[in-house]
Amino acid sequence: MKTAVITGCARGIGEYLARGFSAAGYQVYGIDLLENPYFQGDLAEQEDLDRFVAQIKNEAGTVDVLINNAMQSSGGIETANYEQFNRALHIGISAPFYLVQQLRKLFGEGAGVINILSTRMAQSQADTESYSAAKGGLRALSHALMVSLAGEVRVNSIVPGWIDTTGSEFGPEDRGQHPSDRVGTPDDILRAALFLADPGNRFINGAELYVDGGMSKRMIYHGDEGWTFTP
Repeated sequence: MKTAVITGCARGIGEYLARGFSAAGYQVYGIDLLENPYFQGDLAEQEDLDRFVAQIKNEAGTVDVLINNAMQSSGGIETANYEQFNRALHIGISAPFYLVQQLRKLFGEGAGVINILSTRMAQSQADTESYSAAKGGLRALSHALMVSLAGEVRVNSIVPGWIDTTGSEFGPEDRGQHPSDRVGTPDDILRAALFLADPGNRFINGAELYVDGGMSKRMIYHGDEGWTFTP
């Protein structure tokens, strides 16, 4: 049986990924600070990461895909202190690096690492520095790992945009921000992850797969397409 390791598996995109990979025939090993069916632990703590890795090594012969999905925003310049800002970096950058390092010898032939980035690595709202910095750092880590692990394991990234995890209904104002004319769903991310995890796609390496309905590419100025800015 193929094995998938997924961080941040208790809710949102991570929970959907865990369920989707399980349905696709993978043995899933998940970790989250919140209660979940797999392993409860803090990704910012090395001791918890070590216990999680030990379980995987004891129970799984190989790892076919590692999905670094977990993230915890700690605010930004107005609200985050030094410790809070660094916690976001520990979860968003340090933990993915450490898991790849510790699981390196378990990656099987055709295995892949998939890092979940965000369009916010290149676009920001006020007071979101911890999240943007962590996702930007994970982007840089992704291409560095891809080069270091050449010939061993592929490293690709998914870049989600607006992904609704609550099943909400959206009006034309929200849908219209996307050239695809809808807000994204977790299923969009799952399909992308399953595609990148497929060893048949092993020539895809170092890629950033945007799953944002084209939203990050749309340029709108005040007065364009019925949009106005009110400061």
